[in-house]
Amino acid sequence: MWQTIGQPKALSLLKHGLEMSNLAHAYLFVGPPRVGKTALALDLAQAVNCEGNQPPCGECQSCRRIISGKHADITIIGLNSPRGSGETKPRVEVSIDDIRELQRSASLPPYEGKCKVFIIDGAEFLSSEAANCLLKTLEEPPPRMILLLLTAQESGLLPTVVSRCQRVELRPMSSGEVEKVLVESRGVDRDRARLFARLSQGCLGWALKASVDDGYLAQRTQRLSEMLSLLNAGWEERFSYAAQLANDRKSAEEVINLWLIWWRDVMLTECDSRQAITNVDHISTLEEWAQTLTLPETKDFINSLQESLSQISKNANLRLVFEILMLNMPRKEGKRGHVISSMPVSL
Repeated sequence: MWQTIGQPKALSLLKHGLEMSNLAHAYLFVGPPRVGKTALALDLAQAVNCEGNQPPCGECQSCRRIISGKHADITIIGLNSPRGSGETKPRVEVSIDDIRELQRSASLPPYEGKCKVFIIDGAEFLSSEAANCLLKTLEEPPPRMILLLLTAQESGLLPTVVSRCQRVELRPMSSGEVEKVLVESRGVDRDRARLFARLSQGCLGWALKASVDDGYLAQRTQRLSEMLSLLNAGWEERFSYAAQLANDRKSAEEVINLWLIWWRDVMLTECDSRQAITNVDHISTLEEWAQTLTLPETKDFINSLQESLSQISKNANLRLVFEILMLNMPRKEGKRGHVISSMPVSL
């Protein structure tokens, strides 16, 4: 049984290809983080290797080994892939060595299943050398192999790579659909389900994990607390915070996306559209900032956040990106309503 929820078009496409024995040799799964790309990739890996009558059955040995991460013919490559001995720095790209190893493995027949499946999680992190090397496999795919590229940022891929894959877009679900799954399938309390559904931005994977791991909300609380402290902080404290995030691109993007959602909520509150806000558990704080800042000030900082994400996607210097963001961040001092802000600064 397919485990992917809320992606009827993607499932219909893959099921039809499976039924007609006409699956593509390469697919590009496009969608925001935790929308379900990995779940769909594993579903397809199970389906093409399933030993049951209605693949993926989820019960046969092949299906069970794939879901437990033990199947010899299913390989996941990404920034969290095992590194060579002696490597200690966090990976920032999928290297040409990763792709060469993929090609070496793909040239061999399946070891225990019917089809080899290679999943590149975070295909936007392919180095230019790795992406060009991958083109050879895309142009001359070996038999009994499927390549699945997962990306949250399609623009970061070479057009030649994109053109050689069948594109499958995964769209966020509505908050009501996410809430329904949490309540009816996972037994989550309705109030908590509503909060998780809003915070997930329609990405069911995030909501499901947050519902069983308190660390997700704890991390969010910590990052929002740090942001609110920065709004009252001096330049030294702000630049110190920028330095802390200067070496982790993934964390930097997560922080900025969290801030972007928060300041969008401030803007919605200023526009008296509270029913559409995401951070429903912080309404009083949002209202305070909606009264403190003007709408143009809020919009200027939202623009700064969006520009920061754009610069990070272009591999700009993280520390410089955050230092500029600190300069553009609204600053509240003294009595409520007294806001110090400067003209927007950009790279």
